[in-house]
Amino acid sequence: MSAAIQSLTGKPDVDEAALDLVRDRLAGLGRQYTPVDVASAMRAEGLIVSDSAVLDTVESLRRNSVGAGPLESLLHEPGVTDVLVNGPEQVFVDRGSGLELTDLRFSCEGDVRRLAQRLAASVGRRLDDAVPFVDARLADGSRVHAVLGTLASPGTCISLRVPAQRSFSLDDCVASGSLTLGAAQLLSRMIQAKLAFLISGGTGSGKPTSGLPHTKRPRTVFVAPYGG
Repeated sequence: MSAAIQSLTGKPDVDEAALDLVRDRLAGLGRQYTPVDVASAMRAEGLIVSDSAVLDTVESLRRNSVGAGPLESLLHEPGVTDVLVNGPEQVFVDRGSGLELTDLRFSCEGDVRRLAQRLAASVGRRLDDAVPFVDARLADGSRVHAVLGTLASPGTCISLRVPAQRSFSLDDCVASGSLTLGAAQLLSRMIQAKLAFLISGGTGSGKPTSGLPHTKRPRTVFVAPYGG
């Protein structure tokens, strides 16, 4: 049997075939399962039952059924702004200094496709061969873009943009050298006068909230290059 996912340490997680057998037994409970239930299901399938094996199985079940599945741990790493999946063999992270290839792998194209479809379905979006790409915002604020392997090579691709943990005021921009004092003062007067103006910037850079008081909400028009 082959492992479905390799951990960041390179050590294989619970075998996918065995995990499916355990998952099927737990589904028959008709209630939320406990670690004791997981141990019983493992024992019934003839699997080795130890404290570490049960904990690993519980974690694998959780990762593959909620959130971003096996990508969840990467999304919560300090400093990570993006997680990119290029088919089952390539998972990258960006910590602000460029893409880094991780040790995380999927067992097959089907696993990547199912994760992409589950992420899309979680926000009511369709993703299949008839509609093979999606761009949406998840419940936690993360931005997801996915393209199925019918269009992309080397397989289904997923891009997850982690929401910024903080926004920057005009004073912050001046202090960091992003804006001159004169430019910040000009922007402040434009905001106070409620003038219409254009802000251009990368995804997640804070375009809708830059320089606005917390009591104000902007009216924004986003132009997507592909119409999505």
